[in-house]
Amino acid sequence: MKKITSVFWVSVSITLLLVLFGTFAAETFESVTQQLQIFITNYFSWYYLIVVVAIVLFCAFFIFNSVGSIRLGKPDDRPQFSLPTWFAMLFSAGMGIGLVFWGAAEPLSHYIDPPLADGETAAAYKEALTFSFFHWGIHAWAIYAVVALTLAYFQFRKGYPGLISSTLRPLFGKWMDGIPGNLIDILAVMATIIGVATTLGFGAKQINGGLSYLFDIPITFSVQLIIVIIVTVLFIASAWSGLGKGIKYLSNTNLVLAVVLLALAFILGPSILMLDLFTDSLGKYITDIAEMSFRSAPFDDAGRAWINSWTTFYWAWWIAWSPFVGLFIARISKGRTIREFLIGVTLVPSFIGFIWFTVFGSSAIEIQKSGAVDLSVLETEEVLFGVFSQFPLGAALSVIALALILSFFITSADSATFVLGMQTMNGSLTPPFQIKITWGIAQSAVALILLYSGGLDALENILIIAALPFSVIIILMMVSLSRELMAERKTLLSNKNSKNKNE
Repeated sequence: MKKITSVFWVSVSITLLLVLFGTFAAETFESVTQQLQIFITNYFSWYYLIVVVAIVLFCAFFIFNSVGSIRLGKPDDRPQFSLPTWFAMLFSAGMGIGLVFWGAAEPLSHYIDPPLADGETAAAYKEALTFSFFHWGIHAWAIYAVVALTLAYFQFRKGYPGLISSTLRPLFGKWMDGIPGNLIDILAVMATIIGVATTLGFGAKQINGGLSYLFDIPITFSVQLIIVIIVTVLFIASAWSGLGKGIKYLSNTNLVLAVVLLALAFILGPSILMLDLFTDSLGKYITDIAEMSFRSAPFDDAGRAWINSWTTFYWAWWIAWSPFVGLFIARISKGRTIREFLIGVTLVPSFIGFIWFTVFGSSAIEIQKSGAVDLSVLETEEVLFGVFSQFPLGAALSVIALALILSFFITSADSATFVLGMQTMNGSLTPPFQIKITWGIAQSAVALILLYSGGLDALENILIIAALPFSVIIILMMVSLSRELMAERKTLLSNKNSKNKNE
């Protein structure tokens, strides 16, 4: 316990204050945070659009640059995990549960209320899938990739502690060992705590929603309490097993369950239509990606409101989540080359997400078009189960979906305990079990208190607010990484030329 830093104690204190505020002044808490969140999305939407485009271009540049052959570690280091396991782990931690939650609901929402076309038309159908690809595709994963790459490079290549502040040492030197560095790490810890607590809360609500839709189990805090307790016990058991067992096995289980659910939904749904829609939507995504990336609708109030509530919200959400996901992806990526890392993190999960949204999104829209059931009146967490109610073997699909949500739920919470342990143990790659347990219980307690008080929306607002200062940190991380990579590239070329002369 001697290695616990001041970052731990300050983060715990801030978390306690937020919980107390959210519990005893829930309405004020939500009102204040909502006003701040609205202010940021209204006045900084343009900024988020430009920053995220810069991040995507940054990743593309280093995929094709000669530094792409540099290994994240020593020259003879090799990856700890196989490619399938690596993909499964980064996908589970990155946004697995989000895809289950939004896979059917987001395309349906865009179909009814599209950004450009008239609602519930063929044009709206195309936009529904294309913008879902846009929000969950390369842009989102590029944000994770740039944070993870910077952390992995400085930790495994340069030997720095696995902390956000450590990546800025080339720019600010010893300042990062003092109060400024601690403040940066505290911001990263708080973003992780708030993000995971929000996920635990929404995950519990979705499982409760599924049980309610399938088995008429009431949607109450008592049921959600039981769900969170069960999940807490399970992810603590997984944390006890360690990274190489618990999270690894859970991630592989997630992948198997996801593939089974996806395959069954494809076979039982309008398969040929799905293939046509995937091809068409992928083409539209590729051709329209630049326009979507910069679209701010300055003369269209309705369009601007849509962008603020969807695109800007997502960009801020992914930025706020990047400390957690970035630290975890960095930890499991030692030994991979920069090029392999960037391609693996940005393209592969994006492509899987495109398939997922096509299958479940088109299924939801087709059911809505048929009039068999009005999915639009369902809560977001119930839409997927409403879709399955119209499928053959729908009950079996719903059970598999619940199992997948639970598995993703546990994986995310387990990953978070590991990352929080790293962040509050000076970047240790093997944080003590008791530290991970402490954070695990704290996460669950925060989620339960906020579920009870109705403060989850306020917590979500805080995460979006935290994204603004952290976006500046990401920019500085990119500058720091570029400087070091270009210097190393120069050294490698010099050594290569010297070797050639000697030969």
